[in-house]
Order: sequence, then C-alpha cells, then structure tokens
Amino acid sequence: MTAEWIGLGGLVALLTLLFLRVPVAVSMGVVGVAGMMALIGIEAGGNLLRTAPWTSVASYDYAVIPLFMFMGNICFHSGISEELFRMLHRLVGHFRGGLALATVGACAGFAALSGTTLATAVTMGSVALPEMKKLGYDPALSTGVVAAGGTLGVLIPPSTVLVIYGMLTEQNIAKLFMAGIIPGILQALFYAVTVAVICRLKPAAGPACAPFPWKERLVSLKASWSVLALFALVMGGICEGWFSPSEAAAVGAVGALILALGRRRLTLQAIGISLMDAVKSTAMIMIVMVGAMVLGYFFSVTRIPFTLASEVSSLDLSPFMIMVILILMYVILGCVMIPIAMIVLTMPIVFPLITSLGYDPIWFGIIIVRIFEIAQITPPVGLNVFVIKSVAHDVPLTTIFHGVSWFLVDDIIHLMLLFSFPSLSLWLPSMMN
Repeated sequence: MTAEWIGLGGLVALLTLLFLRVPVAVSMGVVGVAGMMALIGIEAGGNLLRTAPWTSVASYDYAVIPLFMFMGNICFHSGISEELFRMLHRLVGHFRGGLALATVGACAGFAALSGTTLATAVTMGSVALPEMKKLGYDPALSTGVVAAGGTLGVLIPPSTVLVIYGMLTEQNIAKLFMAGIIPGILQALFYAVTVAVICRLKPAAGPACAPFPWKERLVSLKASWSVLALFALVMGGICEGWFSPSEAAAVGAVGALILALGRRRLTLQAIGISLMDAVKSTAMIMIVMVGAMVLGYFFSVTRIPFTLASEVSSLDLSPFMIMVILILMYVILGCVMIPIAMIVLTMPIVFPLITSLGYDPIWFGIIIVRIFEIAQITPPVGLNVFVIKSVAHDVPLTTIFHGVSWFLVDDIIHLMLLFSFPSLSLWLPSMMN
C-alpha cells in the first residue's frame, strides 16, 4: 500500500474518531502514531511518541498564551471589565440602544485584554444582560449583541488563535496582531451601526435610559484609561519593536496585576483562581498542539498536503473559487469545533494549498479568524449562542439565534470587505520595523 493511500486511511480514521466524539487531541495523536507505525515501523511510532510532546511545546514563544490569559483573568476578577461597561453605559446609555452600544464597546475593550471568544461572551453576558433586561430591551437584541460581540475576542489582539496560527505556519506573531487591529475596529463599528439601525426600525427594542450628569460621565472615564494604557503599552511595544510578543505578554500580565492591586479589588483567592484558569486553558491548548504535531509528522511523510495542493492547483478553478470552498468548509467545521482545534487540525493540509495559490499568509490568518467568528454564532450549533444561553436561562435558543441573525449579515459584509481589500489587514504590518 502506498504512502498516499495510508494517509487517506488515516484521514478517514481521524474523521471517524471525531464523529464518535473522541477528544480532538487524542484523535490526532492516535492516528499520527498508528500511521507512522504503518508507514515506517513500530519503532518509528514509538520514537515519535517520545519526542513529539517535547518538541511540540518547548518553545519560548508559547509563553505568550498563559501570560495573556492570566492578564485577561486578572482584569475580569478585578472588575476592570465591569467598569468598562459602566463607563460606556454612562456615555451612550441615553441613546436608543445605548446599552447595546455599550456592550459592543465593552466587548471590544475586554477582547483587547482576554483574547478569547468564550471568555468575552461570558464576561459581558453576566454584566450587560441583567442591565438590558432591567431596562426592557428586546431579548433577541440583548442576547444577540452579546453573542456577536463576544466574537471580537478572537480578532482584536492579543488573540490566542492568532498565536497558534502563527506558530503552526511560522508567521510573525507581532505582524498577525497588527493585522487584526483595523479589521477588529471595523467589526465593532459594523455591530454598532447594526444596533442603531435595529433601534431606528424598532424603537421599543432598545429603549434609552435617563441621561447621566456630565460630571458623572467624566468621572466614569477614569475606568477606561487603564484599559487603553495597558493595550497601548502592549501593542505599541510590539509595533515599535521594544519587546517581543512573549515579552509583551509578560508586561501586560504584570501591568494588569499592578492596576488590579492599585484598585484594591483583587484578593489572593482571585489571583489564585486567575493563575489556575490560565494554567488549565494553556494545558488544554498544549495537549491539542502535541496531537497536531504528531498528526502533522504523519501527513508530511505521506505528502498528502503537498499532493492535495498540487492537484487542486491543477483544477480548472480560480483561486477565488477555491477560497470560497475553504470558507464554506471552515464555517461548517466552526459550528461544532472550537477555533484552536480547527486551526491545528486543518493547517497541515490547508496551508500548503493557500501558499501555492499565492495568498498572503498574514492576510489568510485574519480571514480564517474572521470565518471562525462567524461560525461561533452560526445556527444550528453556534458555540457562543449556547454560552449566552447558559447566562440567560429564561431566553429560548430560537430567540438568541434570531438576535444574532442581524449580526451575521454584518459578518458576511465584513468578510467580503476584508477579502476584496487585503490592505485593511496588511497596512499596519507593513508599517512595522
């Protein structure tokens, strides 16, 4: 049996294990080791099992993951995320849909500190949903805006998914971070415009609250300076070359800890919980990375990724049509898998194809992340929707899906814009030293 046929058999086995709900990391590891044994011998599979766990994760660059996660956890437990929402509430709450607009802004702000979709959705959902319910907001609008706003956590840097993509494809993580800033801001603006349009067409969906005194609004601005300063320090330092992404993550973590201690709202127990959550999340990601590395070795020996890239390139299809097919594939996968699992599962096969078609790897990373965000709120299994359902127990799933449908239209338009104008993603990276 040829290496290609063994590789195809491994791919079928992998899909079967995933369909049987075997954990992604275990599925990839088992198929990779078994495939190497079938190709080269039992000893080769054993050697791979001994070396891959170390070589997969023994990189200084991976320190960025637990440090940024710790930074986000500290900001959450110290109440910085809640203060950000309160500040925006006071500034724009007196407009129609003001609380929904504040939610979008707070999601964008917290995304700049947490880097994860689910954490952003859970945090903002627990803070914003009770306030919107108290004011009589339409449940579809309130839950929809939180579910959609939570997806900002993947695109606005620092982004855990962009780190994983950069490591797997050997791309500059700092440039990936810079590439996500303009698309992330545009996405937040698109959501804000959608909220305004909904409340214009249906004023009762997002009633305005009583305006706050100007003195109280100005005082509330104190809550935002820390977030802006921390984000500017981390991203500005990366952009100017003052420190690497890993060093920036350490600076951000220490900065968040200092800010939280200065507010006297952080206990030793909260610090311990923040550390433990960061360790657990990092361990989960590292296990998936080990499985991906084992599977990647197997596929590279079978040469399936390169054969696939060659065969697809020879088809009578334009690069645009191939990209459309990939987008549809990722949207389907994203309905049932988390972004990190999709990245590590597909990049060994998809990335050689993308580079053979001539697409820019940095631009493709932003497109992929944007697709993942769309998948997180796409029926019938948008993960963010179920996260919001766990917070808003009294709101039916159909209502939440109805609410996110408005923002899905935004997402499609935004994706088309990024696809048509790559400079939106590539301009800031091109300005870096």
